[in-house]
Amino acid sequence: MTRHNLRHFRVFLAVAELRSPSAAARRCRVSQPAVTQSLNKLERTMGGGLFQRTRQGFFLTDRGRIFEARIRRAMDRLDSALHDVAPRLTVTATLSQLQALIAMTEAQNFTLAAHHLGLAQPTVHRAVTQIEEASARVLFERTSFGMVATRPCRRLAQAARLAFAEFEQAEGDLAEFDGRDAGHIVVGALPLSRTVILPEALARFRALRPRHRVRIFDGPYDEMLAGLRRGDIDLIIGALRDPLPIEDVVQEKLFSDRLTILAGPQHPLAGRQDIALDELARHGWVVPREGVPARAQFDALFLDRGLPLPDSIVECGSILLMRELLNRSDLLGCISAQQAEAEIARGLLTRVRTGIDWAGRDIGLTCRVDWVPTAAQALFLDLVRSVAQGIAPTVHSGSLS
Repeated sequence: MTRHNLRHFRVFLAVAELRSPSAAARRCRVSQPAVTQSLNKLERTMGGGLFQRTRQGFFLTDRGRIFEARIRRAMDRLDSALHDVAPRLTVTATLSQLQALIAMTEAQNFTLAAHHLGLAQPTVHRAVTQIEEASARVLFERTSFGMVATRPCRRLAQAARLAFAEFEQAEGDLAEFDGRDAGHIVVGALPLSRTVILPEALARFRALRPRHRVRIFDGPYDEMLAGLRRGDIDLIIGALRDPLPIEDVVQEKLFSDRLTILAGPQHPLAGRQDIALDELARHGWVVPREGVPARAQFDALFLDRGLPLPDSIVECGSILLMRELLNRSDLLGCISAQQAEAEIARGLLTRVRTGIDWAGRDIGLTCRVDWVPTAAQALFLDLVRSVAQGIAPTVHSGSLS
């Protein structure tokens, strides 16, 4: 990231639009030799010619068109946010200053921000101060909790994060153009996807793209959603939210899933039929944590019938930990039927037949509204969809809950 230069990007976009270095120089208020130097540096960095130079003007090459599409998206977003803070920032702001601004917005402390960036604290302080001076407004307010970003500062930091993500996508696009494997895919994996979708999708993707980097994040949905919106995560796979959590993400349904009740093979309820709900309420449970759709369904099962919630609950979203707990105790478990299939098939857990008709839960993809995947990311998405199409629907009849 540090090898990029925002001024070079602006010069490149001006030449792409005007097809004239001299006209671009006038627009960008730099000399024509500076334009030539910027283009030469970009072409060296990006691995080849971005323009075909003719007497009629400068015309984008195929490589240049790929690069221009990404950079224009990034700079349009970034310059709009910079202009909202102060118009002159579209000329003066640098990439290193914006990186410092992002780090401070997240850390709320110059020392922590500097540690995150691997820089000296005075360097980060100076970069943030330069942006504040250029904007002629306070961007951080000192509070007892630290230096808190103002709303315009937060909007600028978000725009900068997403612009930086586009810069990285541009490098992936150009690598694809050159027949190289570069870039990466970052997946936020909710519990069901880790056992039902991702293993097969990743195995297929690895067979086709053995050197392409893939990173998997797990954790609470809210944390992954924040990472998605920042551009740190490309997509989330798992239970969809209703209503949509925020307007800048989009959801795509892949299949429906239902909950099931589990027990260890030696549990007293194993093998019984149509167990009453009040009897289930007297048992201890292993269930997903509060705040996730599966837990809301579990709680509603009792509350909607006027029954108190079980008073012995372990919160756990891992089928592996649930399996071990159920095999060591008389606890019951409630989890996705799809997640449980492999454990039941191996005889490690048994499905408790209760007569409950669970409502379906939509499982799918969550992405940013305006996300444009690279070719490798698009391939991975197609493989995820293909795997999901092969998943048999979970049975919802009362006898097989």
